[in-house]
Amino acid sequence: MYRIFDIHTHTYPPVIAQKAVTNLNAFYEFVSEGQGIYDELEAEWKKHGGVGMLLFSVATNPHQVQKVNDGIAALVKHSKENGFLTRGFAGMHQDFPDFEAEIDRAEQIGLQGVKIHPDIQGVDIDDPRLLRLYEILEGRMPVYFHMGDNRPQYRFSETDKLVRVKKMFPKLEVVAAHLGGYKAWEEAHKLADLDGIWFDTSSAIWAITPEYAGELIHMLGTERVMFGTDYPVMLPEHEIERLLAIDLTEKEREDIFCNNALRFLHIN
Repeated sequence: MYRIFDIHTHTYPPVIAQKAVTNLNAFYEFVSEGQGIYDELEAEWKKHGGVGMLLFSVATNPHQVQKVNDGIAALVKHSKENGFLTRGFAGMHQDFPDFEAEIDRAEQIGLQGVKIHPDIQGVDIDDPRLLRLYEILEGRMPVYFHMGDNRPQYRFSETDKLVRVKKMFPKLEVVAAHLGGYKAWEEAHKLADLDGIWFDTSSAIWAITPEYAGELIHMLGTERVMFGTDYPVMLPEHEIERLLAIDLTEKEREDIFCNNALRFLHIN
């Protein structure tokens, strides 16, 4: 059994989880496998060799930011107490009034990065409202972007916009989720030569063939691709099987399943 770190997970308070997953399914026109609650995610990883998870949520309006971040921090603490190497990233909204104060607070409560979902938040990656946030984060903590969509009304996270941000903030450490672009993988090559950028397999390997997944992973670099389920979208068992079906060496599998995430998160 491989050691596995799930680099891309979302959980919700149980009282709103069903509604949140229903809304997620409606937005993406699919059916999630999970319920969206932490207890299910933990139980799944206890069955499948998980050593830890990266937890985050999306702030769909500025008033949610602090509540979201407090909730993630509490879950991370709980998960660590249960033996996992879990970490958490803060949510941030483009209209939050004081980025710097909330980043300071996020660090104080143990969060190690920022997650932004441009398409759900309705903001371009290179929107001027976000540039001050990137300035604060550059050289300090990474930013994790949902990337890509092939629907014309959801082009907030297209690769050209991330390329522009990286040119403005070359030392900004970035994760480009979904192998560089959910259902827009033909654009991922634009990110392959950028420094300071990582990728994950979440909401990608279930939607493409193992052969194409292998091509993308090798193009982007096996040393900077990390395994993720996008829970609750997928449960671990099926995503593990999908990664194992890709033509990779044992070393590459070990790196993608766990080692790259530990390096990214600076976990010894």
